[in-house]
Amino acid sequence: MSTLHAIIIAIIEGITEFLPISSTGHMAIASAIMGDHGPFVELFEIVIQFGAILSVVVLYWRKFFDFKKISFYIKLIIAIIPALVFGALFKKHIDAMLEKPMIIAVIMLLGGFVLLFVDKWFQKPTIDREDNITVKKGFIIGCYQVLSILFPGLSRSAATIIGGMQQKLSRRLAAEFSFFLAVPTMLAATVYSLYKMYKEQPEVLTHSGNMGTLLLGCVIAFIVAILAIKFFITYLQKHGFRLFGWYRIIVGLALIILFYTGVIGK
Repeated sequence: MSTLHAIIIAIIEGITEFLPISSTGHMAIASAIMGDHGPFVELFEIVIQFGAILSVVVLYWRKFFDFKKISFYIKLIIAIIPALVFGALFKKHIDAMLEKPMIIAVIMLLGGFVLLFVDKWFQKPTIDREDNITVKKGFIIGCYQVLSILFPGLSRSAATIIGGMQQKLSRRLAAEFSFFLAVPTMLAATVYSLYKMYKEQPEVLTHSGNMGTLLLGCVIAFIVAILAIKFFITYLQKHGFRLFGWYRIIVGLALIILFYTGVIGK
């Protein structure tokens, strides 16, 4: 994996991780376009997601380090359970889907149509404070996160935000809870991926420059993600999801055309 590829993928991750447009899908497509594949590339795309997620801990540090509110941690633990279970059960399915950019493009396209109507579906939120999110609601939102695991390209952010809005959370609170939920989710994915790589292909981790590339990717994704979060929260409260819906539709259609014309391999 070249340094330029690593920088490009890290920037894409930082921008897209918290937007409802699928960071996994964008990274998979970018890697397909650049023709760079292999175990380290797959590991890199997972680990830098945790780098981006750390921006949430920094921006919301008061929330994450307020140990007096144990309920906050309980909600996150309960909410992450569905993702852990389904992630473990369908690991091979997920890996196979990620190797098929055409499927990701179709899912991205269909997800765009959903985002065009989300604001109309959930117009009367009743919950605007994190304290009012019950454990049950947190678990249901966690179940929505499973959809993004089973269908790469759907977007973890989109799935959990829509899940939050379906549970009567305001757009802002749904987005923030989605951010919070991403922290334990990506921590678990990162630790598991590193452990699996260490057990099965330790030479990938010990190869000269690979750890430095991982660190570089995490730092870049972290910095870019901080800017993306601030933009997204402000924009979402004022304008909703339609822009992101149209973006997904345009990108999805463009990618499908590129696949069928042979510009990008399927």
